[in-house]
Amino acid sequence: MERAQIDISGVSTWEDFHECFAQRFGFPDYYGRNMDAWIDCMEDYALGEDSLVLQIDGMQKLKDACPDVYEAICECSAFINYRSSESGGDRFLALSFSS
Repeated sequence: MERAQIDISGVSTWEDFHECFAQRFGFPDYYGRNMDAWIDCMEDYALGEDSLVLQIDGMQKLKDACPDVYEAICECSAFINYRSSESGGDRFLALSFSS
């Protein structure tokens, strides 16, 4: 199982969120900066050859500052796993949070 870490403690807007993930995970220039595009890019990154544990640092700060972004990360990550499962895949995206 692969691991990746991202620090989102500086995220306070949707724009910050998309920029942070695009920079950290090398999303393509045509990344649409919306959650549908985030799902597609994270799915490609996370479910490449193995499952991925995504360690998100600063999650409590994000939850307090932008609860809608926090909820979107959780819901969209679950959707990535659902889509993988529905297509017969055995890889998944696991989230791990730290303050």
